[in-house]
Amino acid sequence: MSAESEQLVEGTLISHLLELRTRLVRAVIAVGILFMPCAYFANDIFELLAKPLLAQLPKGGALIATSVMSPFTTPFKLSFMVAVFGAMPVVLGQLWGFVAPGLYRKEKHFAVPLLVSSIVLFYVGVAFAYFLVFPVMFQFFASTTPAGVQMMTDINNYLDFALTMFFAFGVAFEVPVAVVLLTITGLVSIKKLSDARGYVVIGIFVIAAILTPPDALSQTMMALPMWLLYEAGIIFARIMTRGRPKPEDEPKEDGQDG
Repeated sequence: MSAESEQLVEGTLISHLLELRTRLVRAVIAVGILFMPCAYFANDIFELLAKPLLAQLPKGGALIATSVMSPFTTPFKLSFMVAVFGAMPVVLGQLWGFVAPGLYRKEKHFAVPLLVSSIVLFYVGVAFAYFLVFPVMFQFFASTTPAGVQMMTDINNYLDFALTMFFAFGVAFEVPVAVVLLTITGLVSIKKLSDARGYVVIGIFVIAAILTPPDALSQTMMALPMWLLYEAGIIFARIMTRGRPKPEDEPKEDGQDG
């Protein structure tokens, strides 16, 4: 490689690194801007998060803090996570702006809808967990508390549990995006996805059992939406790949037997 070529490659690498730094700074600024009001209303945000559990506790039940610093650090930690969660469209937008110039026009055509839909589906998964899963799950846990045992949950443990569930359901709701990506990239055909439906359902229930608390109710409430979303992903994949030639319909190269 000539000295001129090496300088060109080095200059290109440096320009990419500078652009990456600029976009990372923009993402951090977006998180910081959202974090300031979230930190101010930290206790109110935690009260909103704790509402599904507090509604199911017996009379006189409450969350407790087993650490001296927990009343401050737990809402503070939640505020930061809410800021990251709220700024995710900006963060992913900066990531897209960095990656997009290296994509082909065909890849950009389906990448933007998939990026937007993945963000929306993640938010929908979190909302599903908060509004539908938490009330049912906490009611079940409260009703199964043994006699003589008072259900008192540490606020830090509850926050970790809630964030884990939000992330699990958010990722679970990305199933249609994963199915569409597998099909439009040609890694897996729609026919194979349809034929493997039985194995997929078993795998979904296994994944749900790993990600959710050890009770059949929580497992089912995650597995059923994942299965329905898997079926929806196959439908959308059929729509997006409609009109494309199937492998057996592609013209053969010269010299091949007809």
